[in-house]
Amino acid sequence: MQAVTFTGHGGTDVIEYAEVPDPTVGPEDVLIDVKAGALNHLDVWTRRGLPGLDLEMPHIPGSDGAGVVVETGERVTRFEPGDRVALSAGVSCGECEFCRDGQAPLCVNYHVIGEHVPGIHAEYAAINQNNLVSVPASVDWTTAASSTLVFQTAWRMLIDRADISPGESVLVLGASGGVGHAALQIADYAGAEVFATGSSEDKLQYAEAHGADHVVNYEDENFADWVRAETGKRGVDVVVDYIGAGTWRDSIKSLAKGGRLVTCGGTAGPSPQTDIPRIFWNQLSILGSTMATPGQVDDVMALVWDGTFEPAIRAELPMSRTAEAHDYLEGREGFGKVVVRPDSELE
Repeated sequence: MQAVTFTGHGGTDVIEYAEVPDPTVGPEDVLIDVKAGALNHLDVWTRRGLPGLDLEMPHIPGSDGAGVVVETGERVTRFEPGDRVALSAGVSCGECEFCRDGQAPLCVNYHVIGEHVPGIHAEYAAINQNNLVSVPASVDWTTAASSTLVFQTAWRMLIDRADISPGESVLVLGASGGVGHAALQIADYAGAEVFATGSSEDKLQYAEAHGADHVVNYEDENFADWVRAETGKRGVDVVVDYIGAGTWRDSIKSLAKGGRLVTCGGTAGPSPQTDIPRIFWNQLSILGSTMATPGQVDDVMALVWDGTFEPAIRAELPMSRTAEAHDYLEGREGFGKVVVRPDSELE
């Protein structure tokens, strides 16, 4: 079969669309005829290389994708050939203290398909049945392939970890990015007053059309000063910051007393300067979040499938042009997800 691969870490020149062996279907695996996949910043970091990440090469990336079941292992009970499915990429052991307590994302052996093990950006993929969700026939492949990672991540961040309530105020940084555009819609759905940042008029218009009550171009104005002016110096109850370096201190400055900052990553750098006096004096909470539990995935994906939430798509490309898709993400061209399709699906 053909698959997106890389044989070493580095720039986009390491990416190939190459012939690889067909996947082996284990007893609890489902073989998927992949119709579409989508990129996340995680794909960029995995390709560049992360501390402690020791991959078997060549590596097939991809933590978002969807397709049709063509074969099932002997112990598969949830799916059968012909079913439409999408990947939910978080893998837990099911046995540790956190898994037994229903907190799969805290699993001591937690890992992500496409990052730590081979992913789904290929013509076919063998995936454990527990890492798949059903896709209704009414949902197109672009939506199915581009939604699960960012929407489950944003849902757990806001609904579980930050525990937002109707009437609270939420600031979403980079509200047209992958997690950002999902967080924007979820905060609005939960009844929050939504503040959003973006770097262009198009991105701000998108934010306003998808739930933002207040928007600012962070290229023109310091967003922390803007938030405090908009709120009469109070600040907001929750800040969603997955950017990290360059925004962290201003995110903390944007919070009201007793506020919560929730993060799932640091796309602009993992080691920002912080403001410890403001954290303890204002009794702020810093909350980390990763992926979601299976139940949380089911809850949020039901709202994607029925159209309540929708992914933003900036481009659709054949998998043979995945290097170009990485350039879109690294160059911040447009906003939303980049979808890649097996070349054979486009012939």
